[in-house]
Amino acid sequence: MSAEAVILLGAPGAGKGTMAEGIREAGNFIHVSTGDMLREAVKAGTPLGREAESFMSKGMLVPDETILKIVRERLSHGGAEAHYLFDGFPRTLAQARGLDAELSASGVTLKTVLLLDVPPALSVQRLTGRRICRQCGANYHVQNIPPRRAGVCDVCGGELYQRLDDRRETILKRLEVFQEQTAGLIAYYHERGQLQRVDSSGPREATVAEIIKRLQ
Repeated sequence: MSAEAVILLGAPGAGKGTMAEGIREAGNFIHVSTGDMLREAVKAGTPLGREAESFMSKGMLVPDETILKIVRERLSHGGAEAHYLFDGFPRTLAQARGLDAELSASGVTLKTVLLLDVPPALSVQRLTGRRICRQCGANYHVQNIPPRRAGVCDVCGGELYQRLDDRRETILKRLEVFQEQTAGLIAYYHERGQLQRVDSSGPREATVAEIIKRLQ
């Protein structure tokens, strides 16, 4: 068996992170989150981390070339029979083509691309309800995962707050940007017969089970 990759795409609020965790646990996947990898590289002070930080510290987007270098590094440590789960990457057609080249060079076959479908109104509801502890970083949701005391973390007693990214006006803009960026990307994978749409508006467990069934 050769190394394979699965890509998980979805608009903000579609549940990519939640689904990725469930899929990884059920399918023995190596979770590849470029955002997490960038933060880890910067924190560790690696050469690629310093390269990324030179852009991030100026408020600039990290170039595709740098992100693909980090992906290349992760692929080099996976092994000949590894299963990779790409979470929210690629985001653009240029990144998709770059990832194709990296996968091919590493002998990794792209098995499928899963697009998590969710109504925009539900995305807004999910994201505007998120709250994060300032002290320990624990995550809550005012409806789905409420703390025992409003505004107070169950774990450490810290203050819960709403990220700027999770405010309604910001979310609507993020959804608009997602549609603009990924329209060509979705068409690209659809034309190659690699795209599968998954309804992610239901319970987490049911959606994860449906995805695992398809991957099998």
